[in-house]
Amino acid sequence: MAIESILEDSTKTDSLNVVSDKPNIKSEYWNHTVYNPYKEVHVKFPLKIQFEDSTYHSPIGKDKVVTSHYGWRWGRAHKGIDIDLITGDSIFAMFDGVVRMSRYTSGHGRTVVVRHYNGLETVYAHLSRYGVKENDTVAKGDYLGKGGTSGNARGSHLHLVINYKGVSINPEYLFKFDDNNTIRAKELWVTKKWTQPIFHNSRRQSHIKPLLTKKEALASLIKQRSIYVVRPGDTLSRISVNNNVTIASICKLNQIRRNSVIKIGQKLLIEK
Repeated sequence: MAIESILEDSTKTDSLNVVSDKPNIKSEYWNHTVYNPYKEVHVKFPLKIQFEDSTYHSPIGKDKVVTSHYGWRWGRAHKGIDIDLITGDSIFAMFDGVVRMSRYTSGHGRTVVVRHYNGLETVYAHLSRYGVKENDTVAKGDYLGKGGTSGNARGSHLHLVINYKGVSINPEYLFKFDDNNTIRAKELWVTKKWTQPIFHNSRRQSHIKPLLTKKEALASLIKQRSIYVVRPGDTLSRISVNNNVTIASICKLNQIRRNSVIKIGQKLLIEK
C-alpha cells in the first residue's frame, strides 16, 4: 500500500496539544477511585504528543537505573519501567500537573497519579508514603512521596507508568533515562507498537527510533515481510519476542498452530 493512500485514510488522529493557557484537565474523566477512568474511550493512532520543554524532572533524586523495562515479563504485560531506589527515597513530579489519585491500588500499592496539561498521566507506584493529596496542583520537580515496596513489589523500586487516556506508552520511547533527563523530541508520534507490551522484552530496552512526523508514523505502519530461518533453541515465543511480533501473527502468516513443532533450518515468514 502506498504511503499516500494511508495518509488519505488516516486523517483523524488523537493529538496532545500544548497551549499557552493551561486547559482544565479536571473537566473530563476526573476520578479519584478508578485507576483507569477511560475504559470506554477509543484512542486513535498514530498519536501525537507535544512537550513544552526539552527535559523532564527526574522522578528520583539519584542516578536512574532501570531494572525492568516495558514489555512482556513472566507471561504478563509489564506496562511501565522499574527504577531502582532505596525505601524512603523521595519521588518527584516529572512535569506540572494535578494529582488525580493518591491512594492504594491493587498490585501497585500506594500510588500517585498526576495528570499533565498535554494529556499524559504519570503513575508513581509502590510508594511507602504519600506526599500529596488528590486535587493538589504540583509543579515540575515537586515532592510526591517516598519510594518503597507496597503492593506487589519484589524489592524496593519505583514502578513508573506513562498513560494517555488509559493506554500505557513505553516510557523509554518518550524519554531517555539518563543524567540529562532528555525528552526525545518536543513532538513525538506514537504508534500501537509503543503501547503494547507484547512487542517488547522487559529484560532489555527496545531499539528506539522516534517518529517525528505524521508521515514517518504512517510509513512505519506499512508492514514488511522477511524470512526468518529457525535456529537451535528457537521457539515460537522466542522468535516472537526477538522480532517484536506476536505468536498469532507468525502462526497466521505461516499457516501453523501455536503447538506446531518447528525445526532447525525451517523458514518462517515474519511481518513487521
